Amino acid sequence: MNSTTDSEAILRGVLDQWKAAVDAHEPQRAASLFTEDAIFQGLHPYSVGRQGVADYYDSQPLGLTAAYRILETRQLTDDLVLGYLTVNFSFTDRPTLSVYLSTLVKRATDGWYISHYQVSRPD
Repeated sequence: MNSTTDSEAILRGVLDQWKAAVDAHEPQRAASLFTEDAIFQGLHPYSVGRQGVADYYDSQPLGLTAAYRILETRQLTDDLVLGYLTVNFSFTDRPTLSVYLSTLVKRATDGWYISHYQVSRPD
């Protein structure tokens, strides 16, 4: 499994679930898509593990939605896919925030999970 199409399908499988959880303001559901030891860097201080992810998304305002576009993928191993994306976070009361997202998704016995998530603002 080394094609870009396969890598994108793997990423979309995880990120579509992440988007649905963010859009529905379901922080525990979003956190369940991450590995137990995931490194998470949103726009606030980083955290390690699902609880930090849940706390981060719980602190986000109701009505927040995410729209992503995959820019690049690399299948690093059979069990690890790198993704580089743009994400537009839309709010009900302020302008849309556009960021870059680098992520690693890792295969476990029961599916694919986000093991690294790092957001950066465009220059």
